Amino acid sequence: MKNLDPERARWIKIRMGMLCGLMGLGLGGIVSGAYHVQVDDGDEWFELAERQRQRRLHIQPKRGTIYDRNGAPLAESVEVPSVSLDAVEMLRGIDPKYLPMKIQQYSARVAEALNMPVEDVADKLTRRRRFAWLKRRVSEDEVQKVRELSDRTQRYPLAGLTIEGEGHRFYPNRELAGPLLGFVSPDGDGREGLELSLEHELKGHASEVHGLRDRAGRLLFSEGVEDEQALAGHNVYLTIDKGIQFTAERELEAAMKTYEAIGGSIVAVDPATGEILAMASSPGYNPNDYGAADPDARRNRAVADRFEPGSSMKVFMMASALAAKSVDPNATIYAENGTMAIDNVVIHDTHVSKWLTPTQCLSISSNICAAKIALGLGESRLYEGLRRFGFGDQSGIPFPGESAGVLRPRGRPWVQVETANAAYGQGISVTTLQLAMAMSAVANNGRLLEPLLVKRVNDGTGVTLSEASPHIRRDVVPAATAQLVSEMLVSVTEGEGTGVEAAIPGFRVAGKTGTAQKIDPTTGKYTDAHYIASFVGFVPVEKPRITIAVVLDEPVGGTHAGGSVSAPVFRRVGEMALRYLGVMPRGSVPMKLADLSKKAEAGDTAANTYQVMGEAKVAAAPAAGVVTPSAPMRAGEARVPDFAGWPAREAVKAAMGLGLTPTVEGTGRLTHQEPPAGAVLPKGAAVKLVFEPST
Repeated sequence: MKNLDPERARWIKIRMGMLCGLMGLGLGGIVSGAYHVQVDDGDEWFELAERQRQRRLHIQPKRGTIYDRNGAPLAESVEVPSVSLDAVEMLRGIDPKYLPMKIQQYSARVAEALNMPVEDVADKLTRRRRFAWLKRRVSEDEVQKVRELSDRTQRYPLAGLTIEGEGHRFYPNRELAGPLLGFVSPDGDGREGLELSLEHELKGHASEVHGLRDRAGRLLFSEGVEDEQALAGHNVYLTIDKGIQFTAERELEAAMKTYEAIGGSIVAVDPATGEILAMASSPGYNPNDYGAADPDARRNRAVADRFEPGSSMKVFMMASALAAKSVDPNATIYAENGTMAIDNVVIHDTHVSKWLTPTQCLSISSNICAAKIALGLGESRLYEGLRRFGFGDQSGIPFPGESAGVLRPRGRPWVQVETANAAYGQGISVTTLQLAMAMSAVANNGRLLEPLLVKRVNDGTGVTLSEASPHIRRDVVPAATAQLVSEMLVSVTEGEGTGVEAAIPGFRVAGKTGTAQKIDPTTGKYTDAHYIASFVGFVPVEKPRITIAVVLDEPVGGTHAGGSVSAPVFRRVGEMALRYLGVMPRGSVPMKLADLSKKAEAGDTAANTYQVMGEAKVAAAPAAGVVTPSAPMRAGEARVPDFAGWPAREAVKAAMGLGLTPTVEGTGRLTHQEPPAGAVLPKGAAVKLVFEPST
């Protein structure tokens, strides 16, 4: 600098100073930026670094199992292998100019191993994504082939293929309770039935597992899960009994084929608790292969379909009238010889009669007597009575898509013909579940219970989280009235009743038939071509153990009456259920209606709307096997029982059970037999039985 011109030296110093100043400013900016990044925004940058360094895996917990009331699995999750693809890893390090050729080569090898179209694999590789499902739920043979492709000891191994365990919903009983259970979609969500309504309990809680990853994104370390069972979905125990459910579905399917019906449903309930023991719907489907099922077959008709119940509604109209004391149980009602006009409508009876008691009104299902009783009760009290039995309202069952049925609101007064129609089940609609729960209220001394479908819920460790208990919705009618109606309903399954096909040997059955015309959607009028056949009842009358409602939609083949179509289904399901529940048949004597009617009265009986002609009498059928000894009996012989007062069905069955050949004359109850009781006859001999209608 000393040899330089002073002026030049001064400018050099100035330039050096400026350069140092700029460098100082730059260094200050760097230090300031580093301070801002590391101190002021340090937390944000640290979080970003952690996200880049760590890998988070979302762990989908195992879906809970659905069991029946006895612990038999109805739906469970099993782990099945699936193959995923990391396209970035598989194509790493390949020269771009060779990439199309390699994609085709790799796609062909993978497609051959997994039995997939080459185009599908090539499309996934071309997208260059870090994760994509190649094929879900693969076979063991396919798993082995994928492992061979990834084996590094082999020539030209393929990277980026991963075999992962994936939960798959499995229904071990195939079609059993299919519409009730529903199904689970491939993404693990319940879509229909209980799988949907119990989604929160069954699915569990998803969790994250944190770990380190290398340059290729592979997981190197996992923190693990502290309690795997705590993440699993809850196990649900239903009130359904697998044995009773199987019988209900078998008998329903047989009836569907026999009568070529388009649909049907059965609901079996424990009337003392409200627990649903079986809920069958036909046609059904296999939830393991729900994609191949018709959407119509996946519908649970027992809760979703509403229909006009027909004469089944007479039970609840009668109970409401007796509770309101608008009719005396011992009254006689003029049945108009089978034809009666109300407003501009003519009501007909199938069984032409002149005078009938309320019991006979139910027994032979008289529309005219039912209409007269309903008119005497009044539309307001009839509406309230049907509402109290649960009609026109959802039952509260935890199942999606439940229908409330249709019960015309009281806001618009019913005209006479509407009140009459409602008495025998026209102009209103119900579900099979509503029908079963309403009849259970009669069997349960007038208490309407809430239907129970979920018995208890356990977590993955076996701890009970919740347990259901019977819940009374309301007292519908007094207990004495319910007992009186129960005894009246026994006449439906005996003697000249419309439901004799529902009678179960050794038990007294209370029930009611229903045959309802369907409305033609094109004309809006009732048609004679299509019917709903139903039967609802409970057994045994003395201590009801099961209530069963059977509904068949549009039966054909020569008959459409509920007593011919649905009543036999009730009998077969009831017989099996009673044996299954350990209920043994025993002889019993029905209570007199007069005694029960006295119990139903809480004061002076209101003035009877109808003419009282005398007390209704119900003869008790003697216990099977009662005989009058008169002569010794040898091998190959049988002693004739005393059949006096027996209904025809029971007398014929008892005679045939002894090896005798009965010949029947007349209908009603037995008044004369030849030879007399106590006579000893060789097996195969004829016994003449003469029956006369009850008076």
